[in-house]
Amino acid sequence: MRTTTVAEGRAAEPGHPAPRLIRLARRFARPPRGRARRLAACCAALPLAVVSAVLGCRAADTDGITPIPQLLAFLPWLLVPALLGLVLAVAARWPLGCVWALVAAAVTGWFSQPYDAAGGPAAEPSGPVVARVRVLTANLEFGGATKGLLGALRREEPDLVSVQECDTRCGTALDAAAVREAYPYRKVIAVPGDAAHGSAILSKYPLTAEPGVPGKLAMPRAVVRIADRRVHVQVAHPMPPLPGELDVWRAELGRLRAYAAGRGPEPTLIAGDFNATQDHAAFRSLLDTGMRDSAAAVGRSRTPSWPSRTAPALGAQIDHVLVSEALRPRAARFLDLPDTDHRALLVDLDLR
Repeated sequence: MRTTTVAEGRAAEPGHPAPRLIRLARRFARPPRGRARRLAACCAALPLAVVSAVLGCRAADTDGITPIPQLLAFLPWLLVPALLGLVLAVAARWPLGCVWALVAAAVTGWFSQPYDAAGGPAAEPSGPVVARVRVLTANLEFGGATKGLLGALRREEPDLVSVQECDTRCGTALDAAAVREAYPYRKVIAVPGDAAHGSAILSKYPLTAEPGVPGKLAMPRAVVRIADRRVHVQVAHPMPPLPGELDVWRAELGRLRAYAAGRGPEPTLIAGDFNATQDHAAFRSLLDTGMRDSAAAVGRSRTPSWPSRTAPALGAQIDHVLVSEALRPRAARFLDLPDTDHRALLVDLDLR
């Protein structure tokens, strides 16, 4: 004979809240009834599952496996499938799906905020301004935007230039007398037959070349003398996160991070096509060394730079100028160059 406990007896009493809560929970979790509603619920679950997988990796501070790194580059746009899931869940009269979609949209909005490695406002560099420096970084897409780059150099007159995907015609153009007069100091790497490999550093200030960060694509480095200060300039161009190439992408971003983490007290600047956004753990790890993203520092953290054919309406910011404590960003602009899938980035800095 079963003995009823006091708790069970109270739960069985009319009006007790426990049975009502259980019934509500079951109704909340119950799948929709009817073929059309079940189909709508399934259609809602598919995009919500993809969004949840990407957000889970973002929350876990990992880039995951293909296609997660590729989708992370466009994280703010996950709001579209999240809201699509919400519409379908409402149509299916699926309460669990509605809550799922609302949570996914809220988390996407939270992660879409600018990433701040320090967790608060960055400390302003101390000391007087000894020089104002203009930096331009541009990926020429296999040298196709060489003419556009030359035009930008004439118009914007940057002091330091980081060039990626500089092919042999790019190297020849940068060796022209007019360019040499404007930028007498340079380090140019242009490999015949490998248009993606080449890179260059152009400078109006005296420059001493140093061994750069190793990678499949050239990433030269130099020390530039500005107002009696030694400024370390490193070109960034790690491999993109292609399927089957994620280990290479992570390793090369890791080398850039190691360089940033091991920098000395002298000012350091890393500029180029990082093939990564603030939503990639490998890039955030680089920022966690204390390097500051110039575009983010002036409120342009979500301005797309790639692909240029859909930017600025749609795209990802993978071109960056990172600076150490002695360099303070004042302004940042993205420039549209013809015949390249990247937008160039122009940054004005104060050297203290």
